[in-house]
Amino acid sequence: MRTALRRTDAARLIAGAAAAALVLAGCTSNQSETSPTSSTAAAETSTAALQKVDLAALDGIVKRVAENLQIPGAVAILETPDGRQTVKYGTGTRDQDAPVDPTEHIRIGSNTKTMTGTVILQLVQEGKIALADPVSKFRPDVPNGDGITIEQLLDMRSGLFNYSETAELNETLDRDPQKQWKPEELLTLAFANPPYFPPGQGYHYSNTNTVLLGLIAENLDGKPLTQIFQSRLYGPLGLSGTTFPAAADSSLPAPHPQGYMFGTNMDTLTDPALPEPMQAAARNGTLAPNDVTDVNPSWAWAAGAGISTANDLVTWVQALAGGRLLGADLQAQRLASVQPTAPDNGAAQYGWGIAKMGPMFGHTGELPGFNSFMGHDPDNKVTLVVWANLAPAADGQDPATAMAKEILGQVYPT
Repeated sequence: MRTALRRTDAARLIAGAAAAALVLAGCTSNQSETSPTSSTAAAETSTAALQKVDLAALDGIVKRVAENLQIPGAVAILETPDGRQTVKYGTGTRDQDAPVDPTEHIRIGSNTKTMTGTVILQLVQEGKIALADPVSKFRPDVPNGDGITIEQLLDMRSGLFNYSETAELNETLDRDPQKQWKPEELLTLAFANPPYFPPGQGYHYSNTNTVLLGLIAENLDGKPLTQIFQSRLYGPLGLSGTTFPAAADSSLPAPHPQGYMFGTNMDTLTDPALPEPMQAAARNGTLAPNDVTDVNPSWAWAAGAGISTANDLVTWVQALAGGRLLGADLQAQRLASVQPTAPDNGAAQYGWGIAKMGPMFGHTGELPGFNSFMGHDPDNKVTLVVWANLAPAADGQDPATAMAKEILGQVYPT
């Protein structure tokens, strides 16, 4: 996933959603655009006066952003105390009349991190692992492993290099998109590069952290991650459209849209925006996006290989923020764990495998071809899920996040 998985500073996962967060920042209490004095303060929210957004208004926002960013298809589900509104825009297959639907399967990218994080916290609750445990207790090969805690893997403060920022990975994705990546190969790419900073001395969004957490979960639970997710998460919540594929499986279950991407992974390795001549060609129609639907997602593994539907993501993010899978005390600690991703940006926050964007807890996700946003505001009972089947846009924007920003700006009037 580009924003969440591949960018040189992949904090764009949250920074992209921070555009929405900045719109929403006025709806939170005890927060400012500087670091709060405690993580507990960062998690506090308050009720807000919500503006009713009717179906026509929601449809207009989705259509305007989609046309501006040349998105083939998109789905948006907005749930408030007034009810649920669903918008379906465009086509799942370019140049065909193939309407999209909230029951279709998409790649959810880094929204998968919330699942891996939840499993780890369940294992904490069961006494099988502690947040203060050093990662070296489970993986002696990790650089600085004696000083990196499980908590620092969860909240992206380990300093470990993000393997998806390497040219080796991106060149291989372009050259051999069906390659079946093993988690150990991903860690080899990461560990060949020096850490960004000593443990706990900064924030850097790194898929390496979540791959390690996935391997630790498998070791402690004694089964593959796909079975762990099914038994601990998908089954209990009734997420019948959500799966975690095996490394050999590059398919999407039917029904599904196609996923599209302008340019190549190497084109956007250091800048999500294409070079201006390519952007111009995309705008005038002489550069068509590539169909990347069946690129093998094993390179993202525990950090981003999940598959779901818009309907299931609504259920998932409400359970994630509402605490249906953790005890009350640990859930409260999880929501309180969020901290600013930069000292001068309190609007975009990250914690134990969960992001906070204004009053919304959730995450964003992106693999080439698919971008999604999921957020739930437990105080105001607002949920928003958006997906688009183009990622990234030619100008580097995250299409679903761009839609989410516009929608939430209407829901939470400033």
